[in-house]
Amino acid sequence: PSPKSFQPTGASEEALRCEIEELKRKDLALDQEIAQLLSEGYSLEELDKHISLLHEYNEIKDAGQMLLGKLAVIRGVTTKQLYPEYDLELSD
Repeated sequence: PSPKSFQPTGASEEALRCEIEELKRKDLALDQEIAQLLSEGYSLEELDKHISLLHEYNEIKDAGQMLLGKLAVIRGVTTKQLYPEYDLELSD
């Protein structure tokens, strides 16, 4: 159905309202967390840089996990079995 012809039921309208309220709560909590960090002396630039570095770290970690997975398949072992060989801990 096209967006114009979509008529939500009462239950789906209520679900949407609940989802909107939950998003508003999360938005408020994030605003409060940012305000707290700013009051502790952090700058928005620092926070943006930190977030950027976390994204980069996660991308690199995902690539490493993918390579370990492929190597494990080639060797016929689990990725967990490769961790000691590369001095990795399971929490890494």
